Amino acid sequence: MTETKSNNGLKVLAGLLGVVLLGVIIYTVSLYQEKKKNEASLMQEKQLVVEDLNSLKSEYDKAILESNATNEELVTARDNIAKYIDSVKSMKADISTLSRYRRQVGVLKQEREQLLKQVDSLTKSNTLIAMQRDSTYTELEKQTMFNDSLVVQNTQLADVVEKGSALNLSKFNVDAVRERNSGKLVSTSRAKRTDQFKICFTVADNVIAEAGDREFFIEVLDPQGNTLGESYSKSNDEGASITYSKGTSFYYENKALDVCDYINKPAGDFQEGNYMVNVYDDRLKLLGTSKFTLK
Repeated sequence: MTETKSNNGLKVLAGLLGVVLLGVIIYTVSLYQEKKKNEASLMQEKQLVVEDLNSLKSEYDKAILESNATNEELVTARDNIAKYIDSVKSMKADISTLSRYRRQVGVLKQEREQLLKQVDSLTKSNTLIAMQRDSTYTELEKQTMFNDSLVVQNTQLADVVEKGSALNLSKFNVDAVRERNSGKLVSTSRAKRTDQFKICFTVADNVIAEAGDREFFIEVLDPQGNTLGESYSKSNDEGASITYSKGTSFYYENKALDVCDYINKPAGDFQEGNYMVNVYDDRLKLLGTSKFTLK
């Protein structure tokens, strides 16, 4: 009998706890939903503030573009609005802060009206001045166009001379060779027999090129694309750069000139596969490319 009463009491207690728990859950969900609703409302209000500020900034951008001269006050006002936009986007939305920014938007709108009136007055004055100077500008433009045409002609002539004076290759040959006991070099296509790469090219004659010491750069790439040799670096004034295996110097006298140089094998034997050899002039212009295969 006592045990039955105890069980009934526990059931009643469990029921009460269940009701309380259910009430707590309902209350928590209600609070969560209310919080989400408030956050959404604040985010919407924050977005409206950002839109108003963006609209103001766009009007300043338009006014700055339409102004004949850069107006520092407009630029400063536009930059301040950009800072406000960044501040609003990064701030944590709350009612008091948003209200403060709302009031600031109103102040900025009043400031915009005053500045645009000033800009309008300045624009009218600048237009009148521009009209008075039109005749002078017309004559100046005619003279400028004439001078520009002379500059273009001189530039084109300089380009023609520069291109015409550039050296080029009329022949380019790469040969894998091995050295016999007699010292004679013979061609081979076998990687293990190769002692050197013999690289020969003919610099074409050029009567308008400047005679004197010249240097070409030889780049040899192995089957993996690595540069053979000492792997030097070279850059030009335009920012281009190459990594080359060897520099070849010669004296050019405006006549066709045969030049040969050699690339020794690395610490081990040459690898089997496809090789590529490039020759560049002293301005890093690619003059020739040759490909070959070692078996």
